Amino acid sequence: MTVSLPRTALLGGSLAAVAALALSACGAAPDNASSTTSDGKNAATATSAADLGGMDKLIAAAKKEGALHIIAVPRDWANYGAIIDGFQKKYGIKIEDESPDGSSQDEINAVTSRKGQDRAPDVLDLGSSFALSAAQQGLLAPYKVTSYSDIPTGQADPQARWYNDYGGYISIGCDAKRVKTCPTTFADLLKPQYKGQVALNGNPTKSGSAFGGVYAAALANKGSFDDIQPGLDFFAKLKKNGNYTPVESTPATVEKGETPISIDWDYLNAGYADEFKSKGVDWKVSIPTDGQYAQYYSQAINKNAPHPAAARLWQEYLYSTEGQNLWLKGYARPALMSSMDKAGTLDKTAAAKLPAVTGTPTFPTEAQQDKAKTVLSTGWSKAVSG
Repeated sequence: MTVSLPRTALLGGSLAAVAALALSACGAAPDNASSTTSDGKNAATATSAADLGGMDKLIAAAKKEGALHIIAVPRDWANYGAIIDGFQKKYGIKIEDESPDGSSQDEINAVTSRKGQDRAPDVLDLGSSFALSAAQQGLLAPYKVTSYSDIPTGQADPQARWYNDYGGYISIGCDAKRVKTCPTTFADLLKPQYKGQVALNGNPTKSGSAFGGVYAAALANKGSFDDIQPGLDFFAKLKKNGNYTPVESTPATVEKGETPISIDWDYLNAGYADEFKSKGVDWKVSIPTDGQYAQYYSQAINKNAPHPAAARLWQEYLYSTEGQNLWLKGYARPALMSSMDKAGTLDKTAAAKLPAVTGTPTFPTEAQQDKAKTVLSTGWSKAVSG
């Protein structure tokens, strides 16, 4: 959401200063009158489309608002460009996509600093650990999309404040024209021939994808969901032997060869392979067998969204057959993949192109993620400093 930049990259230097100024700026409070249905029902308190009288009433209220604010969503992330265009074309609602290279933590910061302003983000796309944090802070509105019951057990908040949407596995991407033998496991990454070449997509204290990269490294080095410390130790070793580069991988750094080996979600690395083929980049993607870690990004609605009807309609679109198949076309595994497969509505051609993986994914609990975030917050800078 990190979670990760595009969206995985952190805001730094002058960009961070610009972002800080923007976050502190004032805006007018949202006009709640524009968020009501024709029979006076308020979208801001709706916990389902039924609360507003059905999808037609929700659509009408969203069109009346006429806008949707999203944040930290790059168009080249998991096919988001096609999803944004599809929503705008279908409903005629203009989407403002702010700070596409922001991180999950930047999204949460924008919600808290802009409370009551019409510039606040309406919806959030967050790494799972950040979605949990936002819910704990009371920032999210409960809302059950029409397909809520099809979301797999354990991948939705019982109060419907957030739920998984799309995801994948941590993978190792490699520029085969710059790297003689591409690594396929975390153990490989420690080899001396990869000096200065191994990058993460962001900072794991702020970025969901980088957080996943450290978790996967922990699993590859006798760690567990309860113990992420071996992941920190692994990156400390990478830093010490000179293989780790602090340059955060993005499409630009991949294309330029600045991050020839990138630990990132498989859907992003697979997307790079397609995107840069015509530019002479031979990008290979492997899911490391010694550290398989899967995670989803979660969707949520800002409790104080300035466009509450449009926010809820956006969620309905993302969890529709159309929206879920658009994630799939971006190499991301949609949360409703299993139910759509059973219903015969899954895009089988797109599904066949996903990077191969074996076994059934498991996910850390809320308590395990909270513990891991605490360990990272106190130990990451020390592990890779110097």
